[in-house]
Amino acid sequence: MHFESPIKRRISRKIMVGNVPVGGDAPISVQSMTNTETCDVDATIAQIRAIANAGADIVRVSVPSMDAAEAFKSIRKQIDTPLVADIHFDYKIALKVAEYGVDCLRINPGNIGNKDRIREVVDCARDKNIPIRIGINAGSLEKDLQKKYGEPTPAALVESAYRQISYFDELDFQNFKLSLKASDIFMTVAAYRTIASQIDNPLHLGITEAGGLRSGTVKSSIGLGILLMDGIGDTIRVSLAADPVQEIKVGWDMLRSLKLRNRGINFIACPSCSRQNFDVIKTMNQLEERLEDVVVPLDVAVIGCVVNGPGEAKEADLGLTGGTPNNLIYEDGKPSNKLKNSELVDEFEKQIRSKVAQKEKEIENLIAKS
Repeated sequence: MHFESPIKRRISRKIMVGNVPVGGDAPISVQSMTNTETCDVDATIAQIRAIANAGADIVRVSVPSMDAAEAFKSIRKQIDTPLVADIHFDYKIALKVAEYGVDCLRINPGNIGNKDRIREVVDCARDKNIPIRIGINAGSLEKDLQKKYGEPTPAALVESAYRQISYFDELDFQNFKLSLKASDIFMTVAAYRTIASQIDNPLHLGITEAGGLRSGTVKSSIGLGILLMDGIGDTIRVSLAADPVQEIKVGWDMLRSLKLRNRGINFIACPSCSRQNFDVIKTMNQLEERLEDVVVPLDVAVIGCVVNGPGEAKEADLGLTGGTPNNLIYEDGKPSNKLKNSELVDEFEKQIRSKVAQKEKEIENLIAKS
């Protein structure tokens, strides 16, 4: 199952969010946003670390007030992960967090105020080499565009985006990425497809207010999946009414399924049926929970019977196939050993971790040779 993604990605210019490249030939980055009260520094730091440990490349923090900006100063001193400050209305907050070492500013120029204020933010960002994300959202379109279109539409989102981009063009500032988000999949996809063909700036993908863990995952996977299959997207945020850690997990699962990035274990598991020789669902739940810490890419098949089991197992790094009286383990396409049901999860976990250690050593050797 080791093959390159057939997706041809859109060519975009590259910007840097801290030490993370976004756009160009850089891997598609995964990000989330804290939902703690930013002024609660300890809680926010703890959540940023949890999000980063789950695999986030970038973390966004809302900074709605000067008090929050001062809290951000304390947070920045204790966090190495690239941080984006989410700012609306008060341009002075943007200037303050720039002073405190923010890695990216998320603003909507339309609600920052007059062009003099936008110029101050842009001049500051230019001076400190801080990129900006222009965030267009169907729920906060300018009043004149709402009146013109009657309701949010793809064309309204694109027109709003060009209005904001024009401010930056006037100031000769191209160190920005753009998002055009809606909660409607069709609107979001149409807007991104239009803008992607007309500008070369990096695009931040998201289906905004997608929903809870299950429904939001489905909606985001469909919407972002369509765009990613088109080669559109340089960084993604899965917006869920759930623990931000879940956003990162879903984002990685999405990219992994499209062969766009690899991190951790890619499980190939059957849905189970009466042919199963062990409890596949219980086994998978235990393995996923126990192996969440693994970051080395690895394909692991867990199949309950011998109908599809051997075929899937032979294609994976490690494969478990149900059998009678014992279950069969494949390693690198060849039968390795057998396990009884009573020892299945414990022993298979050991073999997976042994394989992970082997892969880590191989990676270390390659790095040393290069």
